[in-house]
Amino acid sequence: MAKQIWKPTTILSPVPAVMATCVNSEGKPNIITIAWAGTINSEPPMLSISVRKSRYSYDLIKDKGEFVVNLTNRRLAFAADFCGVRSGRDTDKFEAMRLTCEKASKVDVPLIKESPVNIECVVKNVVGLGSHDMFIAEVVAVNVDERLLDKKGKLHMDKADLICYSHGEYWSLEKSLGFFGYSVAGKDVLKRRLKAK
Repeated sequence: MAKQIWKPTTILSPVPAVMATCVNSEGKPNIITIAWAGTINSEPPMLSISVRKSRYSYDLIKDKGEFVVNLTNRRLAFAADFCGVRSGRDTDKFEAMRLTCEKASKVDVPLIKESPVNIECVVKNVVGLGSHDMFIAEVVAVNVDERLLDKKGKLHMDKADLICYSHGEYWSLEKSLGFFGYSVAGKDVLKRRLKAK
């Protein structure tokens, strides 16, 4: 099949659509929706978010040096979009979207209670890239809804009903297509995994 050659663009898809929480100098919380987010290190656990300097949340995150990444699910899709197109300069997004501020365990920035997983982060470095600056942060705590855990404490992220962002649209994640290492797992392992589902 023939392919067209396009100019360089941000076409990596899908990407997570996360809601990052931050606070201003008076402690008033804000939410910014970010699609430029990702895991960047395992030990210590680290992630990055990229934010335009013109965004209200940029200075809040830079000044405080802390933020929380709140994973979004189908129930939060509308709020995620709203928090991405409205500015915290003139809108209280928690109030407008009827979201609940919840105290974090390690950082002085609130979580979104309705989010199934909240990742508390401390900024370690800020890298200027062009249109965006990348905040490189260490994960200092993770808050997980108990309904995502089985009796043995194993996390079942499929129960979170997470969404992603792809080329201007939000998408649900409907079905698992395999697990890490399934391409080299023996038939017995595959049968056990399928039976467990």
